[in-house]
Amino acid sequence: MNRELLMLVEAISREKNVERDVVLGAVEAALAQATKKLYEGEVDIRVSVDRDSGNYETFRRWLVVPDDAGLQNPDAEELLMDARERVADVEVGEYIEEAIESVPIGRIGAMAAKQVILQKIRDAEREMLLNDFMSRGEKIFTGTVKRMDKGDIIVESGRVEGRLRRSEMIPKENLRSGDRVRAMIMEVDLTLRGAPIILSRSAPEFMVELFRHEVPEIEQGLLEIKSCARDPGSRAKIAVLSHDRRVDPIGTCVGVRGTRVNAVTNELAGERVDIVLWSEDPAQFVIGALAPANVQSIVVDEEKHAMDVVVDEENLAIAIGRGGQNVRLASDLTGWKINIMDAAESAQKHADETDAARRLFMEKLDVDQEIADILIEEGFTSLEEVAYVPLQEMLEIESFDEETVNELRARAKDVLLTMEIAREDIVESVSQDLRDLEGITPELIGKLAEGGVHTRDELADLAIDELTELTGQSEEEAKALIMKAREHWFAGQE
Repeated sequence: MNRELLMLVEAISREKNVERDVVLGAVEAALAQATKKLYEGEVDIRVSVDRDSGNYETFRRWLVVPDDAGLQNPDAEELLMDARERVADVEVGEYIEEAIESVPIGRIGAMAAKQVILQKIRDAEREMLLNDFMSRGEKIFTGTVKRMDKGDIIVESGRVEGRLRRSEMIPKENLRSGDRVRAMIMEVDLTLRGAPIILSRSAPEFMVELFRHEVPEIEQGLLEIKSCARDPGSRAKIAVLSHDRRVDPIGTCVGVRGTRVNAVTNELAGERVDIVLWSEDPAQFVIGALAPANVQSIVVDEEKHAMDVVVDEENLAIAIGRGGQNVRLASDLTGWKINIMDAAESAQKHADETDAARRLFMEKLDVDQEIADILIEEGFTSLEEVAYVPLQEMLEIESFDEETVNELRARAKDVLLTMEIAREDIVESVSQDLRDLEGITPELIGKLAEGGVHTRDELADLAIDELTELTGQSEEEAKALIMKAREHWFAGQE
């Protein structure tokens, strides 16, 4: 019978063009599955078939787990201290085994064994096809719509299938069976049955890859797409940089009579593309990203990673865009938070900031308005700057003598020290569960404490805009932190 088993393995291996070891592995799985049916509970069975003789042995095995972990499945797990009574040098994560009687092949249900073996072979064939496809290094998946699956679209390319989820499709795009589709390969998930390649037509990476196909200069290294932001199916912006002075980055991406950019637009259901010149200067980059709006002035806040952009009334609507689209895409493209305002709003904000700085200096440094205004005129906006700007820079202020400068610096340092001590006292009031929360930093703890947030539940109760105002985080960062704080509310619930 064992010789017949090996002959069968050889025949299947040749017929299905699958390695002999894969077929033998399928046989072992079928035997193990049949053996499990003889036991109650979730036992773990291993079968080992001799590759030369066809003889096989069967083992029941237990996974060794830490003593403090407890047994999640007593039928297939063993605590370390008990396991070492049987095997002295066994470690956590290893298995201890016990030989048991093997089930004769003749007693296995033929259909059950056949199904397990064929499924294993199908899985092996599928993996081989997938590995062959992925070895080509292609980033764009080109195929035809095969069928719908719970709202997702299954796209077939040869004998390989990809899954285009509804959330990754271009809005209002109507794809039907037999339609040709191109999409970006985002990941490969072998646990998914049938279509393990996850696709996207809405990801910014897809647009970048389409331009790479249409613009040979990108592949040659003469041009580089630095970033991309999309509102799928509506509008997008890409930032390009030329590594060769002879190559015009924008004109090259547009192509003769717009052929290159139109090819991308047509592929993406008419999505309009703004091509922006990338710049190392963040302010210049933002000005370009806000096109076609004309910018009057920009104020950069490095600490908050934000910019106040002033435009005239005629350009205000253009800069913001329909539904805030233009400024949102520009922000995504550049990575900077962009605040669009007209001249009147800018003047009002500047006046408010000046008043705030004046009050700060007059109150904390105990000086009159004249000295506070001199500091503001010289560009000082915080106590830290007064305390720690190089001494020589302050001595260059004509209105101040050396004694005044030293006194101002000493007062600023004393106030900062007092504030830091008070800050530490406030931080001490923060609960340990909030301190231990993943993603919380000492800086965030200080800001939360100053805002009256001392426990994990108080953080969880905040709205996203409340947290961004307290900490200066982006909306995405604030949302992620709040959701992390709320996790314990739903623990154990399904």
